[in-house]
Amino acid sequence: MDFLIYGASSFIFYTIFTVLVVTSAALKENQNPSAKNLVAGSSNSVQINSNSVLVALLDSHYTELSELVEKALLLQTLEEAVSKHNITIFAPKNEALERDLDPEFKRFLLEPGNLKSLQNLLLFHMIPTRIESTRWPVELEKPNHHNSLVRDSNGETLQVVEKNGEKLVGMAKIIKPDDITRPDGIIHGIERVLIPKSVQQDFNTRRSLRSISAVLPEGAPEVDPRTHRLKKPAPVPAGAPPVLPVFDAMAPGPSLAPAPAPGPGGPHHHFDGESQVKDFIQTLLHYGGYNEMADILVNLTSLATEMGRLVSEGYVLTVLAPNDEAMAKLTTDQLSEPGAPEQIMYYHLIPEYQTEESMYNAVRRFGKVRYDTLRLPHKVVAEEADGSVKFGQGEGSAYLFDPDIYTDGRISVQGIDGVLFPAEENKAAPSKPAATVAKVVGKPRRGKLMEVTCSVLGAIGHFTSCH
Repeated sequence: MDFLIYGASSFIFYTIFTVLVVTSAALKENQNPSAKNLVAGSSNSVQINSNSVLVALLDSHYTELSELVEKALLLQTLEEAVSKHNITIFAPKNEALERDLDPEFKRFLLEPGNLKSLQNLLLFHMIPTRIESTRWPVELEKPNHHNSLVRDSNGETLQVVEKNGEKLVGMAKIIKPDDITRPDGIIHGIERVLIPKSVQQDFNTRRSLRSISAVLPEGAPEVDPRTHRLKKPAPVPAGAPPVLPVFDAMAPGPSLAPAPAPGPGGPHHHFDGESQVKDFIQTLLHYGGYNEMADILVNLTSLATEMGRLVSEGYVLTVLAPNDEAMAKLTTDQLSEPGAPEQIMYYHLIPEYQTEESMYNAVRRFGKVRYDTLRLPHKVVAEEADGSVKFGQGEGSAYLFDPDIYTDGRISVQGIDGVLFPAEENKAAPSKPAATVAKVVGKPRRGKLMEVTCSVLGAIGHFTSCH
């Protein structure tokens, strides 16, 4: 009887022991699924050896860095890099990414819209060259500058040098040289995060825009209805729109003189409208396909200054920006009258802040919507068409072609595929092609519209030079 009990107890013991061993092996195998999946590879990625430095990174004690690599969707990019180069990875310690990093900057990196900045930050810590601690260049020698894995680094490199017995990469000190070595790469532990200038600039720009949009205007002074002049400053609730109508706040009339260079903030210091206008013009140039519009704003008219002044006063604007193909169809007759370019542009400025979503929702709900323009008394008609927003009517109509090119809370830029004219001028407007032609991004150049206008004005003696 005792033997049977002892045998049964032994059987139960060995069964439990076997289950524990199998479970432990399974947990160990699934401890880092990313490393396991990376080794397994996929049909559209490069096969990575289990002894790869990339696998070692994902399974190392640099857990913060490896998690960010996964969040940045960089595994396939690094697989290709490891297959082509013997790489060096400068891995910040966990504390540098977890506690030492500015919380606001870390939130910026983890926002979905800033994925490119996160990728550039991580790739900046990797160079396609193997550098071992025994081959570190000393200070007396010429320091080595290496390109990182960032594709568009704008000439920014990593300096590797040894000073006063300390090995440095950029401004970071190497605290664990040759921490992980593999045949296809090496990992050095560093004390701090390396931040490329491009990522820092993106963060500063986003933070500046956020602080600008958080400022509420104090309200414009009250207007005397009898004299139509401003009264003495009166208390206005914070955030209230300017009391003076935008048309009264505009300059007396359009000027043909080239716009002066943007100056500092507006007289009431509500917003730095000049900087915001300059920013959206640069955005048009970088976006591509809107060089004519940017050329007019910068070189020919005083619109940029006028828009910057209005925004500084607390007003908001929506710009309907015709693309280069639409601008190229303007004829000499349409530009021959003095002030014609500005009058055309004024008809494309709406004194409201509208986005693609707000305009589309409005036309879907109300059918046709008439927006005021800065060209009094003309309004621009918007309606739903083909799942988008169409402006104007008949042959002089234009579709919302590139929505939300620029939106900062004060200025909204919406790209359209035609030049708009008031109803009575539609006959003079160029005919619209039956099919929409794909946008062609051209290099920045002197705009055709400005050349034609200058030649016309020069012929009648209004301009001596358009330079």
